[in-house]
Amino acid sequence: MIKKIDLEKEKKEILNKYKAILRACSDKTNKEDKKEIRKAFNLAVDAHKEMRRKSGEPFIYHPLAVAHITAKEIGLGATSVICALLHDVVEDTEYTLQDIEKIFGKKVAKIIDGLTKIQEVFDKNVSLQAENFRKMLLTLSDDVRVILIKLSDRLHNMRTLESLSKAKQLKIASETLYLYAP
Repeated sequence: MIKKIDLEKEKKEILNKYKAILRACSDKTNKEDKKEIRKAFNLAVDAHKEMRRKSGEPFIYHPLAVAHITAKEIGLGATSVICALLHDVVEDTEYTLQDIEKIFGKKVAKIIDGLTKIQEVFDKNVSLQAENFRKMLLTLSDDVRVILIKLSDRLHNMRTLESLSKAKQLKIASETLYLYAP
């Protein structure tokens, strides 16, 4: 039997997750930062509105979780939270890097670009030795926030493996052990 999706409940949950992000970074943000975070939140919600995760939940839960990890668990500020909210927008939607730069500026666009490039490296070079891979990652990005947001992304993916097939779980877990853990 297919579960009927309660859209109102999902909307409330999305808003609660957003508010939790704001609370997590409240000591590092001012009024202007909060406006920018809200703008990123609105764009991410809109960009991912038709998308769902394998678990069936709205895709937006993922960028919200990554943003929460960057703010609460790592302690990063507004720019990182904005980039975490937007980290899959250029890769998975119609938005371009130029759109992001127009809306959020060069700094955010550069971090998003770094995240996209790291994703391309991950897809193509899984067989690299972990040490060489780490060195390449660090030279690829001139902003450490790219690495920290990518680690937050992977951490959330690891925390939500249960909805994937056993084979996919093992693939992601071994990739994480091989590439991220060192």
